[in-house]
Amino acid sequence: MKPNIKNIAVLTSGGDAPGMNAGIRAVIRTGIFHGRNMFGVQQGYRGLIENNIIPMNARSVSNILHMGGTILKTARCLEFKTDEGMETAYRNLQANDIDALVVIGGDGTFTGAKRFSEKFDVKVIGIPGTIDNDLYGSDFTLGYDTAINTVIEAIDKIRDTADSHDRLFFIEVMGRDSGCIALRSGIASGAEAILLPEKFTSVEDLISKLECGASTKKSSSIVIVAEGHKHGGAYEIAKQVEERFDHYDTKVTILGHLQRGGSPSSFDRILGSRLGFAAVNALLNGETRQMVGLRGNEVKLTSLDEALNTHTFKLEDDLLEMASVLSI
Repeated sequence: MKPNIKNIAVLTSGGDAPGMNAGIRAVIRTGIFHGRNMFGVQQGYRGLIENNIIPMNARSVSNILHMGGTILKTARCLEFKTDEGMETAYRNLQANDIDALVVIGGDGTFTGAKRFSEKFDVKVIGIPGTIDNDLYGSDFTLGYDTAINTVIEAIDKIRDTADSHDRLFFIEVMGRDSGCIALRSGIASGAEAILLPEKFTSVEDLISKLECGASTKKSSSIVIVAEGHKHGGAYEIAKQVEERFDHYDTKVTILGHLQRGGSPSSFDRILGSRLGFAAVNALLNGETRQMVGLRGNEVKLTSLDEALNTHTFKLEDDLLEMASVLSI
């Protein structure tokens, strides 16, 4: 039987990602279309604990599609990991007569949602929102496409100055456990080398590649470093290379949180809209503890347990090979 859901709340948690606002907008308006009362939880799980829950209508989400970040704000909340914190959050949901939650975030967000739902039998659906693109069950996560475009734009500008001065630039991008941003932005920007957490590249191999480029009169070189590379960040690797290869003037750029900001791409706006729409429909159809994700070009459900515990996600083999072949 379909649940009698009358009041639905949406929250964003963990790191912000472009496209979250599109997801919020779709959740609120889809719920209102189906005659439900809609609420927004400000500052993620902290807002649940502090009862920072506000009613929202269709006009509450006007003119937010183009905005980066999240209008509901986000925050880390260690208290939500405790039984006491979850108990307080649940009492606040009851006080507001909220029947179900849509949570937008990454693995930490989904871990909390799964435990909360199991403990108090709260209906919950997750939307994957993280620029790292590292959740099983969705080919793309909210913010990933925009982050890549931001990185590419930055690298293109750095390439201009690198060519002008015969420089070697090490550019560090986000990706503690995932090389998705590094790999695709590296290919799209013509990087000479890409260092990934998933693929071991020795400093010796990197130097050999740079020497090969220098011997064929490359005027500059760009090396993309995912922050989770086993040899350390861009500064550490650049130092090791500079000590043994001085053909270029070596510089380092850390892109950091620049990658999380900015107006979402059309892809992320549409993805957020599709997943927000699907999340509410899933709740109304009786689903819970599921993540809505894009696989192929279809929105499909993956259990939160499977999304969190399936570690078969890997970088595309053809992209890995292509990155090496096209950088000669």
